[in-house]
Amino acid sequence: MRFVIQRTTGARVTVDGETTGEIEKGLVILVGVTHDDEQADIDYLVNKTINLRIFSAVDGTSGFDLSLLDVSGSVLLISQFTLFADTRKGRRPGFTASAPGDVASPIFDDVAKSFEDAGVGVQLGVFGAMMNVELVNEGPATFLLDSTDRHRSRRRG
Repeated sequence: MRFVIQRTTGARVTVDGETTGEIEKGLVILVGVTHDDEQADIDYLVNKTINLRIFSAVDGTSGFDLSLLDVSGSVLLISQFTLFADTRKGRRPGFTASAPGDVASPIFDDVAKSFEDAGVGVQLGVFGAMMNVELVNEGPATFLLDSTDRHRSRRRG
């Protein structure tokens, strides 16, 4: 599972001209699901995301002092199967590494529930729909989290 996280002061998603989700201060999170993702991947990424110190202190002295929980921020979750696109061959991306909709949709729902269970306000795009996402990327600050990182050794060089 992959999250592309963008720190925002405001964001919204629309489908067919109708707003389906909107937040103020918080994170826009593009969520990519692959075939073997499970609850442990969700738990790792949600815990990492809510505790990642990527917000500015109230006095603005530093850009990376506070977490999403510290600033009482919300998340706008957008399903994004293209996060697992394979662009190594040819000119058209391949998407075989992305989980099919019938697998990815319930996992995406579980991601939303995990954020809610952690006390974070959650707004959503519409799974599988053509969406327009608007945001003010504060900083800009964008981060990539991948659940495979939880398997990597923490060796120090």
